[in-house]
Amino acid sequence: MIQEKFPKGFYFGASTSAHQVEGGNVNNWSNWEKENAKRLAKEEKKNVKFWDEKRLEGQKAKNFISGQAADHFNRFSEDFNLARKIGLNAYRFSLEWSRIEPEEGVFNEEALDYYHKMIRVLKAYNIEPFLTVWHWTEPLWFSALGGFKNKKAPKYFARFVKVVAERYKEDIKFWITLNEPEIYSMNSFLRGIWPPQKRGIYNFYIVMRNLAKSHRRAYRIIKKINPQAQVGIAKNNTYFEAANNKFINRTLKKLADKYWNDYFLGKIAHRQDFIGLNYYFHDRIDGSFRQNENRKVSDLGWELYPEGIYHVLKDLKKYNKPIFITENGLADSEDKHRAWYIEEILKNVGRAIKDGVDVRGYFHWSLLDNFEWAHGFWPRFGLIEVDYETQGRTLRKSAQKYTDLIKKLSQ
Repeated sequence: MIQEKFPKGFYFGASTSAHQVEGGNVNNWSNWEKENAKRLAKEEKKNVKFWDEKRLEGQKAKNFISGQAADHFNRFSEDFNLARKIGLNAYRFSLEWSRIEPEEGVFNEEALDYYHKMIRVLKAYNIEPFLTVWHWTEPLWFSALGGFKNKKAPKYFARFVKVVAERYKEDIKFWITLNEPEIYSMNSFLRGIWPPQKRGIYNFYIVMRNLAKSHRRAYRIIKKINPQAQVGIAKNNTYFEAANNKFINRTLKKLADKYWNDYFLGKIAHRQDFIGLNYYFHDRIDGSFRQNENRKVSDLGWELYPEGIYHVLKDLKKYNKPIFITENGLADSEDKHRAWYIEEILKNVGRAIKDGVDVRGYFHWSLLDNFEWAHGFWPRFGLIEVDYETQGRTLRKSAQKYTDLIKKLSQ
């Protein structure tokens, strides 16, 4: 049974990121997409074992060029109105650094005003804004200097943070400095599959270290400007399950928890007011990793394992910090599993709350269908379906299920 009521003041929201929904961006990703679209289309065709009509989009080069994305840049008022209809009382979004600081040390007042307008519309709709300062994309000048591999990266990032913290100090209570630093570092600087396509464990270590420094500096800046601000990161944690309680499986789980789930949080332990959790993955360990049963999977082939969020939340209790689930969702173009998944996830969040975990919010990924990075447009994550030809919006049936659950769980 799902817990009857969540704590008073609980935030029920949804999330997006600037590059994935805004459209019209000029940054390191937009350049990389154009250079790699044909290659990505060939690789996607090879990697995805099952193709239906919608996924055929993933065989076309244009699928991998973000372009106008969901045109949220121009349609945010319409989108926030739909968020209000769903019953959301919170919304997580990110700033596009390349809009605000298109040249080194040159800040675009028009872009700063634009995000201020977004924030004011959210406030008018009684939707609490959760602001993510950095969600993976970079200005071209920053990338040309080596991005977060540059030892001066924390200094450049701190300058950006100071400008936006001063501008939005009266309106933003919740600040997320970095989104999934370990995912970015792994894919861009260890595996080399995202821009700038660097490889090597040393690259990974340097970037992770610089991101930790960047967060710590950002934390101090934001708290100095507004001591009442709540500052954290969004961290992707996996539920590693040791099958059959075997010694080798328990040992592998311990190592995975230490180096994947806890390493970065440990680096910033005294510089966070809350933990933002992004939960997508369960990893069953049985002699080796990824021995999952995969009874239900998303369109991307990711296992749907809602029970895992309970275990991840229980593990995070040791940090003695409030927790916001800043992302959780699935690619589901036919909307077959989303309603079931949201309900099961919230059941397990309720279990964790009942067991004493201080969970204060849940943000579904995503409010809108969006550009899913190196997969392009074909994966559909939205509570709101987007017709990319017309930019028309349609609430999916699962959005109504989320509405019903919000009404049931709110007090």
